[in-house]
Amino acid sequence: MGDLTETFTLRMRFFISLLTYLWSFGVYPQTTLVDYSLAENWAALPLKKDQADKTPVFEMKDEQDTAKVDVFFIHPTSYLSGIKWNANIDNFLINERTDVGSIMNQASVFNGSCRVYAPRYRQAILRSFYPIYEKRGKEALDFAYQDVKRAFEYYLEHYNNGRPFIIASHSQDTRHAVRLIQEFIDGKPLQKQLVTAYLIGFAVKCTDFHQIPLCEQEGQTDCFIAWNTFKWGAKDVIREGFYDDACCVNPLNWKADDSYASEKEHKGSVPFTFNRLDTNAVDARCM
Repeated sequence: MGDLTETFTLRMRFFISLLTYLWSFGVYPQTTLVDYSLAENWAALPLKKDQADKTPVFEMKDEQDTAKVDVFFIHPTSYLSGIKWNANIDNFLINERTDVGSIMNQASVFNGSCRVYAPRYRQAILRSFYPIYEKRGKEALDFAYQDVKRAFEYYLEHYNNGRPFIIASHSQDTRHAVRLIQEFIDGKPLQKQLVTAYLIGFAVKCTDFHQIPLCEQEGQTDCFIAWNTFKWGAKDVIREGFYDDACCVNPLNWKADDSYASEKEHKGSVPFTFNRLDTNAVDARCM
């Protein structure tokens, strides 16, 4: 009888611990606002030591101290599973996944030319994008966007000081970035400061903006860049209609047409180990 009681107690403790762990992936009350005056609520800031400061090879340098341009980087989904729809801003596991993932491997690409600003926010869980959760997923994404919006407002008021800036995003956050640009930048005075917008990993329509065109050549500014990558022949697994009228700029030759760019035009990318630069690794075509 004692063994059964002990087993039951251990199982209950495990179950309670599991619920506590899962509950930590929760959503704050709607009345709670994230305080973006606190450095801990930013995954990257120019004067903060963070993963956006890193470079994959020695000869590359972090030039944020002298950069003349800012980048407002909205990180992709790192809240992959849980019982709630939006992540807590201070969840250590999610923040660690964000920092050693997208901040180091994506946001850091800008540190040679830009000051990097990347807010933490109560991101929507990955399943928010599944068609079967469309209604609840939209609510979670709308909630996440309010944090992104407030972070951008704080950036404009306290950090920007009239400097030119880039908007950069990937995946879930390209959805937020498109909305942010529509609300604050497209056809508004702030557009004069926009260098470009990198809207990657999502279906961005060519009609999403009224005054900001698609970039069509290397070096063009006051425009936006969009693409999403798939393996060759992967069209059968793409959700029907999702990419209709989506824009595409080839990231190898920077052309907005269907011209093929071979791996010889690939100048480099980094592996997840972030310890080298791999060149001539991929080819690409807009399709």
